[in-house]
Amino acid sequence: MANFELLEYIKFLKQSIRNFVDNEVDPLAMEIEETDEIPAKILETSKEMGLFGLSIPEEYAGTGIGMVGKCALYEEIGRTHHGFTTVIGAHTGIGTVGIVEMGNEEQKRKYLPPLAKGEMIGAFALTEPGTGSHATNLKTNAVKKGDKYILNGSKHYITNAPIADVFTVLAVTVPSKRSKGITSFIVEKTFLGS
Repeated sequence: MANFELLEYIKFLKQSIRNFVDNEVDPLAMEIEETDEIPAKILETSKEMGLFGLSIPEEYAGTGIGMVGKCALYEEIGRTHHGFTTVIGAHTGIGTVGIVEMGNEEQKRKYLPPLAKGEMIGAFALTEPGTGSHATNLKTNAVKKGDKYILNGSKHYITNAPIADVFTVLAVTVPSKRSKGITSFIVEKTFLGS
């Protein structure tokens, strides 16, 4: 039988996040709404609290919190302005989990510590104009040139895109294999156009 009892440190974090949301994020909800940006001081405190590392193992500078603990903490994060909730949720969800679950060791060591510390923000790029989020309809392709891949295509509706540093981008590498011919690429913002 699963144990859903929260550990003491999770209870402490939960209360800390509740206080942060009530006292620092909520008072700025109108500013977030009007500017469509999360104030730097809110992001900085989120980094200090470890909120960007909720889905990342401790060995890569994350919190290493299990699913029950994450759910309890997300419950507190989700009590405030949706813009803030989305930045944290997209980063700790689809923005980093692919690297945690499927990245090789070199990729994990390079990307996860700065993602866990909020020094880099993660995003996920699947959706395309005209094809939506149905992965088997992707038009973005990737062709190997030497030891690199050249990606060509267009993505949109990328949560965190304006502030992201690292994108997980899905592209077709073997068109004849349909969904089995899709590869995920880690693309840094600085790679674009290079």
